[in-house]
Amino acid sequence: MVLTTTNDIAGSTITNYLGIVSATTYVRYNATKGMSFKDMFKHQNYIDAYEITIEETKEAAFQKLKENAVKLKANAIVGISMDVESVSAGAYTVVSIVGTAVTAS
Repeated sequence: MVLTTTNDIAGSTITNYLGIVSATTYVRYNATKGMSFKDMFKHQNYIDAYEITIEETKEAAFQKLKENAVKLKANAIVGISMDVESVSAGAYTVVSIVGTAVTAS
């Protein structure tokens, strides 16, 4: 499946617009997950753990987005927009993705 932030697909023709698809995932951020007691005092370890959490959450959202597009019999999603937010005083990270499901040839 082709995923793009643009409204067209280079080298392909969009033959049918099937509708808007979206996906939302959230995760509770656990800064100390997998860290030793000694590692907990290193700021970079918190940053690294948060980056991994964000990447995993984004990937889960993209998988849901593709699943929703497949239900519409799409082979591509164009115009993808993503929003990443922290809610509940940073305790949760929410990833929302939206795009247009299309068939392209």
